[in-house]
Amino acid sequence: MSRHLKALPALGLLVLLAYLPYLPVELPGLLPGRVNGPGSMQLLAICLTMAGIALSYDVVFGRTGLLSFGHALFVAAGSYLTAIGMASLGLPLPLAALLALVGTTALALVVGGIALRVGGIAFAMVTLAFAQAASIIVLRNPGDVTGGEEGRSLDRDLMPDLLLGVNNAPYRYWLALAFVAVAWLAVAWLSRTRAGHAMAAVRENEARAAVLGFDVYRAKLIAVVVAAFLGGLGGVVHAVVLGGSNPHLTTAEFTLSLLVMVVLGGAGSRWGAVLGGFLYTYADSRLVNLSGSSLLESLPGALGNVLSQPLFVLGTFFVIVVYFAPTGLTGLGHRVLRRERVE
Repeated sequence: MSRHLKALPALGLLVLLAYLPYLPVELPGLLPGRVNGPGSMQLLAICLTMAGIALSYDVVFGRTGLLSFGHALFVAAGSYLTAIGMASLGLPLPLAALLALVGTTALALVVGGIALRVGGIAFAMVTLAFAQAASIIVLRNPGDVTGGEEGRSLDRDLMPDLLLGVNNAPYRYWLALAFVAVAWLAVAWLSRTRAGHAMAAVRENEARAAVLGFDVYRAKLIAVVVAAFLGGLGGVVHAVVLGGSNPHLTTAEFTLSLLVMVVLGGAGSRWGAVLGGFLYTYADSRLVNLSGSSLLESLPGALGNVLSQPLFVLGTFFVIVVYFAPTGLTGLGHRVLRRERVE
């Protein structure tokens, strides 16, 4: 019974978020227009998608303690394989997405099987090498299948009508919300399995986990594959929400941003990864819009110059959070709640 009670806040939040497309309310400064307007729905869909992708990265980093610099590879694989399957093979979206997930999982088995032969920083470097190789391939556009620097658009003729057009932004929002819910449930289920317990043991002390009888290599490989599968699913949703694949998904910068999201929210926490991914993406988008607005002209010179640099503002906020809340925003929230209970 207690487990069901603990799930009530998440269920209530899910219902609330699902209702947003019916909310014709304006939140000046927070969202571009009405909550259920196309611009707001698109922004929230992107934020939710990145929240789910951050949760997929947390499976490797937060729950297993593996520092991977190549998670972008799996997100990009899900996105690009979907676009290529539709454009080159003429597959409808569901079949192209299935192809992308199978391909991403197979890729994770290969990359994980090789990279996990080493540990520590060497593992991070091997995963980075794989991701960089994929980035080079995408940019060189072999056979004109990836689109190079321009990216690859989804074939609109093979897309469901409900996911196309400005007026159908709420449906893309619901798709992103469904992705977060699926990722959340998958990670929650994984954490209760023997594999999940093995991952936690590896994170705490790999040598002790081996002594206790856990198959360390198998646990880490499962973490890489599950994270890749969820990341690939996020790549599919990302392609649908944005209408195509972007080479930025293949870069090390993208993986580093996922690392920042997870640390910002709280590594090893489902709430933390989702919150960190959502807030980071939202802040990045709104700060970019703010940097190009005329509002900055009315501010003092120094303040206006600072706010015109989104990465500087995000970096400063990240440093402050890490300094005052090393366990992330969720860890800070837990400490505040415990203090209130004691008082």
